[in-house]
Amino acid sequence: MAFIGIFAYSGIYAEYYGLEQTSNAFYTDTNLADGWIYNTTFDDSSVDKISEFSTQTDRQIVVQSVADMENNPDITLNFVENATISKFYSTEGEDFNPSDDSGVWLDKRFADGRDLHVGDNITFEFNGHTLKKEIKGIGYSPEYVYEVSPSSLIPDFSQMGFAYLSSEAYPENQEYNTLLVKYNISDEDFKEKLDDSVSYLSFTKKEDHLSVSNFANEMAQHKMIGDVFPIVFILVTFLTLLTTMTRIVTHQRTQIGILKAVGFKDSTIILHFISYAFWPVLAGAVLGLITGPMIIPQMFYPTMTNRFSMPIWEPGFDMSFVYIAVLLVLLSVMVTYVTCRRISKENPANTMRPKAPNMSSKSFIEKSRLWNHLNFNLRWNWRDARRNKFRALMAIIGVMGCVALLIAAFGMNDSLNELESWEYDDISHYGAKLQISNNANPNELYYILNDTNGSFIMQQSIEIKANDNEDTVTLLASNNTDLISYTDSDRNQIEIKEGDVSISAKLADKFNLGIGDEIHWHIVGSDEWVTSKIGQIHAEPISQGLIMSPDTLEDQGLNFTPTNILTPDKFGENYESIKSVTSIDKMRDSWDEMTTSVMMMVYVVTVVAVILAILVIYNLGILSFTEMEREIATLKVLGFKTNVLRKLLLTQNLIFTAIGYLLGIPVGFYFMTLMLNAAGDSLYYIPSLTLENLLLTAGITFAISIGVNLLFSDKINDLNMVEALKDVD
Repeated sequence: MAFIGIFAYSGIYAEYYGLEQTSNAFYTDTNLADGWIYNTTFDDSSVDKISEFSTQTDRQIVVQSVADMENNPDITLNFVENATISKFYSTEGEDFNPSDDSGVWLDKRFADGRDLHVGDNITFEFNGHTLKKEIKGIGYSPEYVYEVSPSSLIPDFSQMGFAYLSSEAYPENQEYNTLLVKYNISDEDFKEKLDDSVSYLSFTKKEDHLSVSNFANEMAQHKMIGDVFPIVFILVTFLTLLTTMTRIVTHQRTQIGILKAVGFKDSTIILHFISYAFWPVLAGAVLGLITGPMIIPQMFYPTMTNRFSMPIWEPGFDMSFVYIAVLLVLLSVMVTYVTCRRISKENPANTMRPKAPNMSSKSFIEKSRLWNHLNFNLRWNWRDARRNKFRALMAIIGVMGCVALLIAAFGMNDSLNELESWEYDDISHYGAKLQISNNANPNELYYILNDTNGSFIMQQSIEIKANDNEDTVTLLASNNTDLISYTDSDRNQIEIKEGDVSISAKLADKFNLGIGDEIHWHIVGSDEWVTSKIGQIHAEPISQGLIMSPDTLEDQGLNFTPTNILTPDKFGENYESIKSVTSIDKMRDSWDEMTTSVMMMVYVVTVVAVILAILVIYNLGILSFTEMEREIATLKVLGFKTNVLRKLLLTQNLIFTAIGYLLGIPVGFYFMTLMLNAAGDSLYYIPSLTLENLLLTAGITFAISIGVNLLFSDKINDLNMVEALKDVD
């Protein structure tokens, strides 16, 4: 019990602390910016004004380029002036040198995907310019821990990446469009001073930066899982372990009496029984402390590295691991000491006698007419439970904790499956999504559109502001097409009317918005802000933002610029105007890959919960049997057969299991809701408790209970009648 509890606690928390500690160290080593200011250009005068209320500034020119390679991968080029903020982290080759205009420092994930090495040459094309540079270093950047893929949920690092170059390598006059800043005042105060000093396009604080916020959301979900599951494991372990030690010592009262009678001191006897509580619990706790952080985090890192890029992935450590282990040992020792001390105070003659059975007065049910209609099985178990309330309570609590873990784990699995079905069955009806190239030929696009019976859509990142909140979300502008359906929170199809701007339900809740409220927004990269009135609210499981028709977009004063073509069938032809093709099947695969880390947590929790349930039910069952030996022996003497006695024990087990199961359902649903609410801003979970979840949890719980009860059959046959029937008096 001690090993399982500490193993789960330290292992799951070590995974979260590892993410937090390694990312914080990475951000500190690279001096991650506190904010990013975007404009068409930053001259020396504007930088001087901003420097008056910031501690550091560093200008960059950030442009999108295409590498001269197969499939024309997208590379974000960062032309850096000083390299003092959000520094490039080299793992191969030279450290980044902002004075070296002959080299380029390349994203490690892209370099691995394209089999590029230090010393190779690479060519970039952007804005009519061609740059050919030698790769001087390969590594990571704190601004690109998470990258958005235009074609799938999981980034394809062979098709996208970033590079760092000296600003002196820029082929034109340096017109810096990004200013990185560090400051020692609050974000609100900095933005207020910024508004009063210079004109700019937009400002993003560290917490809202796409990479930082997405990784923070991932850590928040892992932290919530760590806050729920390990705590339950430890609580169940605590209660079961303490109950076990109390009952073991109580069952050994005759041996304690014999030892007292032959002259052993109380301190010697107490120390002897304390050793039973100390050494096994200590060994289990230490083993759990060692193996938990070694095993559980390593199960998650392979899936995490598919989505996030950091140079180091290591499990973390927190002193709470040791504190919990020490507390587990101390409480076990303390309970054993108190129990032994209480028994040792009795004289040897009384101690050598078996403990007198607990007595109880008649309850209301026993005085009612219903009592006479109950069979012997139910009446016996009712009275036994009333005489041993603590034993019954611990059995129910143990089962309840394990059921809550299973309900929450299976519920997360069900919710992920519901989101996938919602997105790819109820909303998306196309067969493939074609990403349009930046230099696409309009005539070729319309030929492809007609040839595939497709539909244009426009998807852009937008910055939205309302009620003193702001966020970067997604804009979808789409014609009325059967290839996309819009839904409400109950997954019922709705129609977004012409002229209406619809906001996603989760974003509306976050911003406290309703129909008729106004929002301010602009397309990222554009300085043209738009004010729109919310006309409808839709529900979207994966992407949060605004939806409107192309005509509505143009009524807002913006141009409808298609970014994708949706087609009902698979698409396999090559056109220069089409950058990439993603089938709906590939999107499903991306979803499955994206949710692998959460599913791994579900598997770990399920396995540990099942093991814990087996240990809890078996442990409580076997101790209950030893406490009922005298009653069972008496019934055997009165002529009750083994099958009848086995049925008595089974009935009690099933009753306690049923009560624990029913109480565990709302607790498990509450845990599931907590974890789903911590899933981040992009995913819209609706917690649900499915019949399959309830049945599967019930099947596992009751199967364990019945299986454990069957183990007691031989014990009934082998019961020592003479020993069990010793007179208490």
